[in-house]
Amino acid sequence: MNIFGILAMPLSYALQGLYEILGNYGISLIILTVIIKLLLYPLYKKQIMSTMGMSEMAPKMQAIQRQYANDKEKMNEKISELYKEEGVNPMAGCLPMFIQMIIIMGLFQLLRYPLQYLSSEDMVFAVHESFLWINDLAQPDPWILPILAGIATFISFWMSSNNGSMPGGSQSNAMMLVMRYGFPIMIVWLAKTYPAGLAWYWFISQFIQIFYNIRFNQLRKKAREKSEEKMKKKKHKKKAVRA
Repeated sequence: MNIFGILAMPLSYALQGLYEILGNYGISLIILTVIIKLLLYPLYKKQIMSTMGMSEMAPKMQAIQRQYANDKEKMNEKISELYKEEGVNPMAGCLPMFIQMIIIMGLFQLLRYPLQYLSSEDMVFAVHESFLWINDLAQPDPWILPILAGIATFISFWMSSNNGSMPGGSQSNAMMLVMRYGFPIMIVWLAKTYPAGLAWYWFISQFIQIFYNIRFNQLRKKAREKSEEKMKKKKHKKKAVRA
């Protein structure tokens, strides 16, 4: 069994357990997706808030880089001080992203090859159940689900790139432009070729992510207001010292 299979096994037990309770493969996929997204919320939050902090710091970092362009040691020292002052850890978003990717790879393997990991005889038939307009969740859905998955992905990426949760800069902006339009198109194409169960997971996951982005935007607004209030207090304090 490869590494992806090892990742898929615990998820297969969860999916089988849900099916035994609910008796519907499509609904079991939805509930499993919701549970995973809820468990990952703290990691998403940590990653997004860290990235937002980096984005907010970008102008200050650029000013330091210009000021100490000829003194790399001093530049690194000032940047480290800036991180400490702003309470931002540049590595804070790496671990959450790594954990998310592990789970996504396991789910991808499970839902693409469900019969390799679902040992129950009932599940052999369950993966071929119909759900809503989909006749067989083990077969690709030609258009409706891929289009829904593509739309949800586009909205999610659009919100992420517009609420400050993506780093700035001309190169980053160009990359985000490609991702914003290119990735949803790729998702539509992949969803047309992969089992509908996998496309269903992706659609639900991105649909939930839209609401996460709304929440992250609210948190970003509060963080910005708090930062502005902090800056005002510093200015008042400096004026008081001068007086």
